[in-house]
Amino acid sequence: MSEHTHQHVEKDPLLKAEYFWNKHSKQITIAVIAIIVVAGGWYGYNQYIVKPKEEKAAEAIYKAQEYFAQDSSNLVLNGDGFNKGVLYIIKNYDGTKSANLAKYYAGISYLKLGNFANAVKYLKEFSTDALQIQMTAYGALADAEAELGKNDDAIQDYKKAGTTFPKDAFSSSEYLFRAGLLSETLGKTKDAIEFYKEIKSKYPQTDKGLQADKYIYRLSIEKNDLSVK
Repeated sequence: MSEHTHQHVEKDPLLKAEYFWNKHSKQITIAVIAIIVVAGGWYGYNQYIVKPKEEKAAEAIYKAQEYFAQDSSNLVLNGDGFNKGVLYIIKNYDGTKSANLAKYYAGISYLKLGNFANAVKYLKEFSTDALQIQMTAYGALADAEAELGKNDDAIQDYKKAGTTFPKDAFSSSEYLFRAGLLSETLGKTKDAIEFYKEIKSKYPQTDKGLQADKYIYRLSIEKNDLSVK
């Protein structure tokens, strides 16, 4: 391109665009085709693989949910011979929402059966945006860890349980109380006092909130204002 033509192109936006297209059309076409292929592949994958898998998993977990509501832990885990249990769903529908939920059911069921190692295993793998369920999962995980003597882990997970869903004042205060009590038994007096103070501050009308001063007073060097003298 001559200097004169180049200057003319630079001044004319349409000519500049045409020049750019002529120079890079091949690369642009390849890029557009690649985007279309990826988008189409993603849609096809979700529509024909992910969606059917999610539907089958949701159908499979239905009976296990009924057994969970009935507190039939063995049937929840292993099924009844006709319907699959959550262990099957976790193994065969990995990556689905139902398989994630199945881990919660498995963890709680193992906890009730006294199989604390498996309770920890499955509850650690579970997560949800439903905060009330997540709170319960953290609390159950902490219970299992405490049973296994993993006390530091248990305290941290009780703390998570006690702060995940503050709207449930009763459960939140209970989990923070367990964190405080376990800290106290380990000789972590300062930590225990902080947990009891948090209960008193955030959940004063709960049963644990009303009792908090008693525990604070017992552990504190200086009596607090509300302590019985």
